[in-house]
Amino acid sequence: MSVVESINREPALTLVDHRSEAEAGIEWCFMHHNPAPAYRPCFSEQLLVDLRECQRQIANRIANDANHPGNEVRHLVLASHSDVFNLGGDLELFSRLIRTGDRARLLAYAQLCVSVAFHFARLADDRVHSIAVVQGEALGGGFEAALCCHTIIAEEGSGMGFPEVLFDLFPGMGAYTFLSRRVTPAQAERMMLDGNVYSAEELHRMGVVDFLVPRGEGLSAARELVRRRKRMGNALRSMNTVRMTCNPVSLDELMRVTTTWVDAAMRLGDRGLQTMERLVRAQKRRVAGAAALRQVV
Repeated sequence: MSVVESINREPALTLVDHRSEAEAGIEWCFMHHNPAPAYRPCFSEQLLVDLRECQRQIANRIANDANHPGNEVRHLVLASHSDVFNLGGDLELFSRLIRTGDRARLLAYAQLCVSVAFHFARLADDRVHSIAVVQGEALGGGFEAALCCHTIIAEEGSGMGFPEVLFDLFPGMGAYTFLSRRVTPAQAERMMLDGNVYSAEELHRMGVVDFLVPRGEGLSAARELVRRRKRMGNALRSMNTVRMTCNPVSLDELMRVTTTWVDAAMRLGDRGLQTMERLVRAQKRRVAGAAALRQVV
């Protein structure tokens, strides 16, 4: 490999499977790619780093694509290779950092989360329309990741919610900012604090989920949606601008909210941390059970 090729080579992604379909105008972004044994499908630091790098690669590609018409948008589809969309923040990391008093690292993690969320909402300014395809559960930060996308497609039987209240925290990586743009602020607060997991069917009736599709058809529904909107590029790009004019999302707002979340997390007592750690053990048992089932099948 030449020096120039080495310099221009994009960093490899570890836990994200990024596939680009230039002709269709789709950037596929699959979380939880090629995981190690006992992998928990949550927002680990590595997954967040990979997602942010994937966003940078897509933005650079659009900026440098001389053949990309100015009146078109690229569609970024966020999905998962796991049997769930995402279980949320890395609770095992949270409990360790809180117990050791490492506020700086917890803040860095939270800021990376909201940076990823912000760029799903504002990637390449108005030239990307993001679509979340929720298959299985999207909990905590997983729900936030879906909410920060412009369109949510959910498969029947999937569920979304915020379990943070179980260990006396609140979802602080964009939940209020993005959910209050789909329901009233009062309803958003209730959903953030009731600890319920809502079915995709209920969220569709509430207007949180845009499209409800049969189980197993989420990805094909995303492709069909992009196909139908192929001739609407200028309108979609304009609507991205209108949305941000009327209901702006700022990175500064997200950062200030997540700093409040870090302060709240650092105040957690032993009872809240023990609940958090019980949830981690439950996640690990679930992963082990799914692995055993795959071996039997």
